Amino acid sequence: MDNETYTHTDSPSEVISVPHGLEDTQIQEWLESLDSVLESSGPEVAAEILERLRAHATVAGIDLPFSANTPYANTIPARLEPLFPGDQELERRIKSLIRWNALAMVVRANRVEHNIGGHISTYASAATLYEVGFNHFFRGRSEEFEGDTVYFQGHAAPGMYARAFLEGRISPQKLENFRRELKPGGGLSSYPHPWLMPDFWEYPTVSMGLSPLMAIYQARFNRYLEDRGLKPVTDAKVWAFLGDGETDEPESLGAITLASREKLDNLIFVVNCNLQRLDGPVRGNGQIIQELESAFRGARWNVIKVLWGSEWDPILERDTEGLLVKRMGELVDGEYQKLVVSSGAYVREHFFGSDPRLLALVEPLPDEALRRLRLGGHDPRKVYAAYKAAVDHRGGPTVILARTIKGYGLGEAGEGKNVTHQQKKLNEDELKEFRSRFGIPLNDNDCVEVPFYRPAEDSIELQYLRARREALGGYTPKRSVRSKPLVADHDELFREFFDGSEGREVSTTMAFVGMLRKMLKDPEIGKLVVPIVPDEARTFGMESLFRTVGIYSSVGQKYEPVDVNTLLYYKEAKDGQILEEGITEAGSMASFIAAGSAYATHGINTIPFFIYYSMFGFQRIADFIWAAADMRTRGFLLGGTSGRTTLSGEGLQHQDGNSHVLALSVPNLYAYDPAFAYEMAVILQDGIRRMYKDGESIFYYITVMNEPYAMPAMPGDVKDGILKGMYRYRKATNPKSKLRAQLFGSGAILNEVLRAQEILETKYGVAADVWSVTSYKSLYNDGNEVERLNRLHPGDKPRVPYVTECLADAPGVLVAASDYLKTLPNMISKWMPRRLASLGTDGFGRSEGRASLRDFFEVDARFITLATLHELYSDGKIEKSVVDKAIKDLGINSEKPNPVIS
Repeated sequence: MDNETYTHTDSPSEVISVPHGLEDTQIQEWLESLDSVLESSGPEVAAEILERLRAHATVAGIDLPFSANTPYANTIPARLEPLFPGDQELERRIKSLIRWNALAMVVRANRVEHNIGGHISTYASAATLYEVGFNHFFRGRSEEFEGDTVYFQGHAAPGMYARAFLEGRISPQKLENFRRELKPGGGLSSYPHPWLMPDFWEYPTVSMGLSPLMAIYQARFNRYLEDRGLKPVTDAKVWAFLGDGETDEPESLGAITLASREKLDNLIFVVNCNLQRLDGPVRGNGQIIQELESAFRGARWNVIKVLWGSEWDPILERDTEGLLVKRMGELVDGEYQKLVVSSGAYVREHFFGSDPRLLALVEPLPDEALRRLRLGGHDPRKVYAAYKAAVDHRGGPTVILARTIKGYGLGEAGEGKNVTHQQKKLNEDELKEFRSRFGIPLNDNDCVEVPFYRPAEDSIELQYLRARREALGGYTPKRSVRSKPLVADHDELFREFFDGSEGREVSTTMAFVGMLRKMLKDPEIGKLVVPIVPDEARTFGMESLFRTVGIYSSVGQKYEPVDVNTLLYYKEAKDGQILEEGITEAGSMASFIAAGSAYATHGINTIPFFIYYSMFGFQRIADFIWAAADMRTRGFLLGGTSGRTTLSGEGLQHQDGNSHVLALSVPNLYAYDPAFAYEMAVILQDGIRRMYKDGESIFYYITVMNEPYAMPAMPGDVKDGILKGMYRYRKATNPKSKLRAQLFGSGAILNEVLRAQEILETKYGVAADVWSVTSYKSLYNDGNEVERLNRLHPGDKPRVPYVTECLADAPGVLVAASDYLKTLPNMISKWMPRRLASLGTDGFGRSEGRASLRDFFEVDARFITLATLHELYSDGKIEKSVVDKAIKDLGINSEKPNPVIS
């Protein structure tokens, strides 16, 4: 086997063995030659030579193993590091005070209320990463400059509060009430929550995996605004801080190719690589940093590794044979974690002791010095060099992989240990050790009480801290609403949709597209509208917008589209308005969040309309929708092809009977299921007014369907009822009939209810009123609010729920039919004057046409008729024989399987 040249191994660093017969001196000559080129011609020339050598080797038939990894070493060598511009000692003291106050906040909270929770170790590991950013890079928002966008790692929130306390932005009382927001004087939320702290936090980040994806689409949306001329071109950056364990969430890395494809050099990821997740190592038997480098380099990101602190530089300089870097690449993360918690003697034996030449490198160093060799993520000089390189990089996004220790500074209380994520308390000795290690000016007695510490107002620390933030444009995080409200009421814009379609059959989706087309032409809001679609524009009939407003592309359209000779060809443009995101509901939702929060982030009232298959909304991306709610996002979510029975042929995976029930969980989301174009127009107009004129922190979910039918004109002044959730659409023609009913319908099923009204009157002599229920959620919230007020004010005149008020003089049995789960109408039945019979679409969908689906789920006009007759029979109003005959006459199979379980 003497001729075997390359041996590919499964070790973390993919070692290539040295060929037999090749002497170390020959390798050294090659290395010296490369050093000579570096010195004389620079890294660009050296890189070109290496690339040509690789190409030449490939042509010569040499099979070089592929690796997207670089050595397990710092990307930026010490000789290329820029000078650190700040007062490093002063910044260290400030950082130490923040560390102490972050720790004190959590420890004190858990002393007062056992197990209130909180996290110490994440910020302990990331303090240097944040402080270098705060002191030198994160620019605040002002009237003159939009500022940088920073997604702070959620579990590091105590550090952000502790810094704001030093800045004088958070009071000691609120710090005392960490995680106890209902205490007198207020408190602090557990994690970044803009809903709870609307003047402080901008982005909710603790649902792990969401913020990396949101950051990517935020950076792209910033470019979208620039390319469309809605904001000036700036060098503002989007920073996203995340943990290495967090990258296992598929959303974290799911859109990294978009960032490189769009050349988003305004985007910087900082991955806090402490090698630990909640229960143990991220990759105990591998190397998470090398794995992430591979993924990001493969996606064409600029990757900067910050692994080793300055104390390693002289050791590396003495290593002329490259043995140390080789050794660094051999260890798996489980071994590195063990080294962190071990003595200097252990480090000497188990890390350097693998080769006598390595031992010789550290012979002058005592064991204590070996134990305290810093990692790169804890060295401000290394972190500053990485950040400077990242902000200066052009042509693509950057990721910084910073090696840290989880729980850094906690010592025996949890530094680098598997339990450190759950650490909430420290004993007296541990507190004293932490105090001494970071030089906190507290004596032993004060120390064990864990007081908050803030220097005097005129102290050099606070002066320096304030000066740095002033130089960078102000404090951050800080949320402020800078957008100016809309002026017009837009009555004329929606007026034509109140008149109906004059017999022409259209779907509510097409009605919405017609409204969207008009909005895009409106002089006030036209430029602010942001249509968002995940590769289904043709499904929703939006292709007519391709040519009129264009599809956004950061590079325009470099090709002639295959359908260029057609009227509705696929037109991309640098100033295009449509965000055609491809097959990604999560990415589209991230764009919706970026556009819907631009009123605060950029001071621009962009109005997003995100239309998608309704089944792929709350069921698939509910966590993003919840984050949007927390973030006070504004805009419209359109659930297209909605309902369990309106989408012909698609079947179980696509037919939505759930979303309106799932929408109940989001407090500031208004959910509507309109049946007619005029209902849609009323809802859209009122939503634009409430969100963009009155500035309410709400957003909307509106279901639209692809079933065509004639759209009626609005029957009088029913706007108030539409918005409140229900109104009487059509009265019975014979109100004096002895047999009466009240029928409730929503969306496309309202037409089935109207057909049932006719059948009941003509065949069975039942006079029925028909109600359009536009929003069960609004009715449900109103009923609960009235109950609550009556309970809290027992002496006042009792209020009446809107549902009760509507039905006060409505006689007869009550029957509701919905294209959603039966629980939707059932949840308002308690406020109705009598028993409610509910029909819905509980169960799995089927691949069928609409008529068969409605028969299967028992929600068509025949079943609505039967339900009404059965209710009348139950009330003793008709004989059983009438019901039996109706079952036969209507062609209903009494023995058909239950759709819920079939």
